[in-house]
Amino acid sequence: MLLAVFFISIAALLLCIIRVKLNAFVALLVCAYGTGLLALAAYAGGQAPEGFASIADVTACVTNSFGSTLGSIGIVTGLGVMLGMFMYESGGIDSIVDRVLRAVGPKRSQYAVSAAGFITGIPVFGDVVYIMFAPMLRVLSRKTGYSMAAYGGALAVATTCTFALVLPTAPPLAVAGTMGVNVGIFFFYALLSAFVGMFFGGIVYGGFVNRLDQKAGKVWDFSDLEEEPAESAAGPRMGAGRAMSILLVPIVLILLGSFSAFLLPEDSAALAVLAFLGDKNVAMTIGVVYGAFVSRSCLRRSITELMAEGADKIGLVLLITGAGGAYGGVLKACGIADVITGGLQRFHMPILVMCFVIAQVLRVATGSTTVALTTTAAIVSAAAASSGVSPVLCAVAVCAGGIGLSLPNDSGFWAVSRFFHLSEVDTLRGWSLGGFAAGVSILLFACILSLFQGFLPGLS
Repeated sequence: MLLAVFFISIAALLLCIIRVKLNAFVALLVCAYGTGLLALAAYAGGQAPEGFASIADVTACVTNSFGSTLGSIGIVTGLGVMLGMFMYESGGIDSIVDRVLRAVGPKRSQYAVSAAGFITGIPVFGDVVYIMFAPMLRVLSRKTGYSMAAYGGALAVATTCTFALVLPTAPPLAVAGTMGVNVGIFFFYALLSAFVGMFFGGIVYGGFVNRLDQKAGKVWDFSDLEEEPAESAAGPRMGAGRAMSILLVPIVLILLGSFSAFLLPEDSAALAVLAFLGDKNVAMTIGVVYGAFVSRSCLRRSITELMAEGADKIGLVLLITGAGGAYGGVLKACGIADVITGGLQRFHMPILVMCFVIAQVLRVATGSTTVALTTTAAIVSAAAASSGVSPVLCAVAVCAGGIGLSLPNDSGFWAVSRFFHLSEVDTLRGWSLGGFAAGVSILLFACILSLFQGFLPGLS
């Protein structure tokens, strides 16, 4: 009966988002409350889980799950957006891209494109990355003859790998918080995994798409490029070194705070200091203060104005993330999560594969990486904790499932199609399948790491 409730819930969520065009925040809340009420009806006359026996318990579960999700990611996500604003407004992102292009040369431009998406996908939202790079990539495609579908797919895959895996973006923060893993250790292995996904899904698969297009003699329409105005070069632009340092300061602090426990004695004063500085909220606060200081001479607007705009942009993202956590919390509290994981385990599905499959199904169904990851983390957290496989790797597998197979019910699908001037078929070839290849490669990488988890730091 609970399984039927789950399928009704997912169908209702799809209907609300795809057909009714309801905002994802409202749709998730509606489905969270509805799922809780249906689950209560399913338990009528039977034994309901402790703490889930009345309508009041449903509302309390939604409220508490929403609050706990935002509590784990709210501060650092808002600060991360402000960090990205400093990099973008100061021209630091452009400097990083130019440096990478000069380093690899035009003949290996696909490496530069993927690297640019990988780097900028950490502090900047996906649609903004597409807007920033689309004109440059179309000019590059016209000059080099490289497939525009491959370029667009490579950039989108790399950006989504970091969005789904690398802190301080909201989805991996929510996954780490829900599954109770150390964020510094998770960051280290998630970063490696994201690189693997970028390489196989963006560069290797992108090269395959390019070869197919070259063989077919496919041409792209660049007739509108002459009409695009050149970017204003007014004002100084921050150098690539300074821009990268804005990213590295909080990352290094988090890593030091996480791995110092393996290197220093427990009663060490230095360990306490590093643990404080390495707290994700403290590290990101320091990073934002540092970013404001080093970029101020290159900013065209005041620091206060940029911070306010960054805070405005993150509002809806936080609401959707919190609602996804609330929906997943209801699935967990009413026992649906246990039914799903128990059913999959009866098929003797390895825990890492199960984490990936559930996230991938929800990714396809809802069209949202954030919704898929926050919901899946709540569903599998208990099973992951008792599986014998490192929860860090389980969290990586969950995040991998949120990458790829982007279909027309995903706003990102249309963003890639629109900004890169790609047809629906070309978007499916370059981005949707490329993202799936990235996700599968990350899952395989996590499986390989699990074979050595007794020896690798932080995984035992």
